[in-house]
Amino acid sequence: MAERKASVKRDTLETKISVSLNLDGEGKAVFDTGVPFLEHMMDQIARHGLIDLDVTCDGDTHIDDHHSVEDIGITLGQAMKEAVGDKRGIRRYGHAYVPLDEALSRVVIDFSGRPGLVMNVPFTQKRIGSFDTELFSEFFHGFVNHAQVTLHIDCLRGANAHHQIETVYKAFGRALRMALEVDPRLGGAMPSTKGTL
Repeated sequence: MAERKASVKRDTLETKISVSLNLDGEGKAVFDTGVPFLEHMMDQIARHGLIDLDVTCDGDTHIDDHHSVEDIGITLGQAMKEAVGDKRGIRRYGHAYVPLDEALSRVVIDFSGRPGLVMNVPFTQKRIGSFDTELFSEFFHGFVNHAQVTLHIDCLRGANAHHQIETVYKAFGRALRMALEVDPRLGGAMPSTKGTL
């Protein structure tokens, strides 16, 4: 199987972003984005997904974090799509339940070729430190639209907003790991009755 790696750059008037990833990595992560809480969450993707991830962003955080968070999601999605390739031989579907103390989240993903996000996270706080919790939907919308995946995210319970979000990102990493795993029983076949994804 060919190396499943990608490097993508995305420059706009609001952000300059570089994302490099290796889907068959060890969970190594390097971040320089100006958004520390998002870096903490992306570290969960890398470590629990066993994806090597290097993300840099020079964004207009003097305004707020919105453009940086959304555009990182977009660029990560573009890199993911490129690294996955034609999807032959992968399991395609992945899911995970992850607890953290009182919080519990479920994430289900399908590398369907059809972007769609259903997200139900009843945040208990509007902010975590200076970070606006509403930006997480922007991150995931950017990701699904450019990775072309179907993604369902549900925080089933939780009282602490940090715990809620962290369980989502850990479960997302675990679901990615399952979906991207090569299934030896497929023998490199397309995991779809349509013959394409």
